Amino acid sequence: MDQALLLRLVEALERLAPPPPTKVDLHGADAFVWHPRPAHLAPVPRVSGVGIRLLVGVERQKQLILANTLQFARGLSANNAMLWGARGMGKSSLVKAAHAEANRQIPGSLALIEIAREDIASLPELLRLLRAETRRCLVFCDDLSFEREDADYKALKSVLDGGIEGRPETVLFYATSNRRHLMPRDMAENDRGAAIHATEATEEKVSLSDRFGLWVGFHSADQAAYFDMVAGYARELELPIDEAALRVRAATWATIRGGRSGRVAWQFIQDLAGQLALDGGRPFSD
Repeated sequence: MDQALLLRLVEALERLAPPPPTKVDLHGADAFVWHPRPAHLAPVPRVSGVGIRLLVGVERQKQLILANTLQFARGLSANNAMLWGARGMGKSSLVKAAHAEANRQIPGSLALIEIAREDIASLPELLRLLRAETRRCLVFCDDLSFEREDADYKALKSVLDGGIEGRPETVLFYATSNRRHLMPRDMAENDRGAAIHATEATEEKVSLSDRFGLWVGFHSADQAAYFDMVAGYARELELPIDEAALRVRAATWATIRGGRSGRVAWQFIQDLAGQLALDGGRPFSD
């Protein structure tokens, strides 16, 4: 073959080949966002979140997640965790708050890396990038779930438990989901007359969530917990309003929204803080 032609072929193949992942300084920030195309970690200067003490009504959940996260931050073994349950009850806020608290107690111990649900198939690629790193990393996927036709869950199963390479010791995976088992379980799959091995489809879906060593459930807030959340946020922002007026307005807001949760409480406080600021910051009471 002509040498010039061979050279052109080599150059063409090099242009088609994906660029190597950009190496990142994991000590340059405490949080990053994973972008698979092109493969790189983008530093996050400031993580949006609230302090762990402001998360009210989820005391048992806080204890479990914080203990597991601190264990990992200290270089000890820990479990992948799935936080599942009611919307707006602080699942993702707790992950970010536990990460911040771990770095407060053990400075520089953990990097938080967020991976989007639609990029979960690239998780093995991310782990290969992190395998050579020494800083411990908490890989986090918010609102994780899969549909019936979705095959990305197989990549996640392999990473969490069964892959040949295994999960690096310096990496832990946290996910939040509104679904207990991450995947839909419709009546057709539970119909024992629909297949020779009727339970296999259900077992396949349950086996994904089983690969998380720590399962933490979140349930809807009752009225007392909702008022505690509102009061905690009001104290933190030093809002000039007495407790009775705060409760009345918080109850009205929850009725309009059709439910009570940490998210509803925070949205109410944001609205109230704006109204009080417009009113000149004068103390408010009914």
